[in-house]
Amino acid sequence: MTVAIVLAAGAPAAGLPTGPGEPRIDRLTDQLRRAGADRVHTVAGLAELAALVDTATGPVLVTGVDLVAHTAVLRHLVTSPVGPTVALVLTDPPAAGQTVVREERGQVVDAGPELPDATGVFGGALRVGADDLPALAAAARAADGPGVPPAARDMAGVGGGPAAVDRLFAALTDLGTLTFAHRVRLLVAHRVADPAGLAAAEAALAGVDEDRAELRLSVKERDDFFTTYFVSTWSPYVTKVCARLGLTPTGVTMISVLFAVVAAVLFGAGGRVALVAGGVLLYLGFVLDCVDGQLARYTRHFSAWGGWLDTMADRAKEYLVYAGLGYGATHAGFRYGWALAIAAMTLQTVRHMTDAWYGVLHDEAARRPRPATPTAGGIGGKLNAASTRVQADTGSVSYWLKRTVVFPIGERWALIAVTAALFGPLVSLVSVLVWGVLAFGYTGALRTLRARWMWVPVLDTVDATLHRDDGPLAARLPVVRPMGPLTLAVLGALGPAVLLVVGLFRSAGDGDPGGLRWWLPVALLVLLVAGLGAGAAHNGPLDWLVPAALRAGEYLFAAVVGVVGGVPAWLIFGYVFVLTVHHYDLTARLEKRQAAPPLHPWTLGWEGRSVLLAVAAIAGFASPVMATLGAYLLVVFVASVVLAWVVLPARATRAAAVPARGGSPG
Repeated sequence: MTVAIVLAAGAPAAGLPTGPGEPRIDRLTDQLRRAGADRVHTVAGLAELAALVDTATGPVLVTGVDLVAHTAVLRHLVTSPVGPTVALVLTDPPAAGQTVVREERGQVVDAGPELPDATGVFGGALRVGADDLPALAAAARAADGPGVPPAARDMAGVGGGPAAVDRLFAALTDLGTLTFAHRVRLLVAHRVADPAGLAAAEAALAGVDEDRAELRLSVKERDDFFTTYFVSTWSPYVTKVCARLGLTPTGVTMISVLFAVVAAVLFGAGGRVALVAGGVLLYLGFVLDCVDGQLARYTRHFSAWGGWLDTMADRAKEYLVYAGLGYGATHAGFRYGWALAIAAMTLQTVRHMTDAWYGVLHDEAARRPRPATPTAGGIGGKLNAASTRVQADTGSVSYWLKRTVVFPIGERWALIAVTAALFGPLVSLVSVLVWGVLAFGYTGALRTLRARWMWVPVLDTVDATLHRDDGPLAARLPVVRPMGPLTLAVLGALGPAVLLVVGLFRSAGDGDPGGLRWWLPVALLVLLVAGLGAGAAHNGPLDWLVPAALRAGEYLFAAVVGVVGGVPAWLIFGYVFVLTVHHYDLTARLEKRQAAPPLHPWTLGWEGRSVLLAVAAIAGFASPVMATLGAYLLVVFVASVVLAWVVLPARATRAAAVPARGGSPG
């Protein structure tokens, strides 16, 4: 249940008549209800607001009465998926008593009456998530406490008005509450204090086609080159059709998955007609992949399940296409078609792991900026400043080059569709690998330098054991403290990498890679070196790379077992695919702020799975054990999904409904 609270008593704008003649506060109350608030309260001051917040159990929307905005602006604030606590931020010049803000990566990192590097002005409204309600109540009491000068407390009337909502937001920011900024784009929102300002704001509101603006807002403000110019130019029309047909974002996601599966089958079948048709379907599937997000924004139908499913579906579709290309290249006579597909999937997963954790690092750095030091202007600082300048120069050549060189999903799918249709699966896989390696080298080098400059630990702020994917064996290994977790993880991946290269060379020379079977224990022992850092503090400047290094080590070792144990290449691909699904589940939960999978301990950990595969390969049973272990992990994954998204929420709903039906026991 969303509760809206209006700070209104004594505010100059409270009694101003609107165009139809109703008091401003009545119009705002009606807008809040239409925006999604279940209850609307008008309070005289911050003490009364704090008392209401103490009894709230769901999100709370707080607004001053001086806000004049489209109802859609308030609805967007109520339904914003970026985080639990979101503040409205405007580009208007601040008036006396209003709070200005400074943002970093969409987060409000500072707020107050005067900031020399302000990026916007507080819009007089914020939504506070349930977990942050104690901080909101504390901020209200602090902003209304004896330490606040009476003149400031009553600037806009006794205990309320615009000054109160500004003081409240500044106090909430001072408490360190993570608050995301919601900027108004295409729609209208202004804060007013007199009849002239109200008339100007209402005239601006009347001049905007709200539905048309909402449809345009469904498209991301900043996207990649291919998506911007070859998809978003016409995908909003598809979005509108889907909305009229009553399709849900999840339904559109499932259709896009179907398109990708058919494209993968056509790539595997080969033949010019099939390859061209596969390229067209892949492009259309990517359009639908954009439409599902646009539809969610247009209809404001967001859910944790939908966000998680969209992330997982994107990766599954891409890797199924790699499977089709691998099969097609092999079917066309290339011996290592599946090997290229496995390499592409491994590379892309490791890249995504670094992307995800670098994003966490950057967000944490925004909340904990590095203090000024004589070395703060080193190469990392200069790169950070240069990147900021390029990102701000929207539409320039350097801006598009920076966004394209990293090989985002739109460019990947476009490259696959064009190269597969014109040249075939082999050229398509090689193209993906070449561009992917170059992009990985470019981003890895620059991010390493910038991360060393930021020097903000991130893995020590979360459950490192979970995101390392450690099992019971790693927890029992001793800790080697002189060497950091990243060094140990990289060393652990070297053994499987060397043995894999040797095995592939022997296979290429028509040798028997099975003769390397007794080297598997050595490679396994080297891999387990990564486990020696499990219990160490992950607070180094580059320790955000640890999960990616562990993924690389496990995938390489699985490939070694497959090559040495004579496992069919398609089975190796299938097993690594299941591993990537498991690891993307962990990453998606991190990004969507979800709890760990319910059955995570049953996945055995990266080291437990590797030990099982090594023993099976030495015993000569690599293929059946890899197939069985992959099937087992897939079953555990599906069971975790059902538990997390169906069973446990249903139990929670029933538990919450019992007191409402029967009251307190006894």
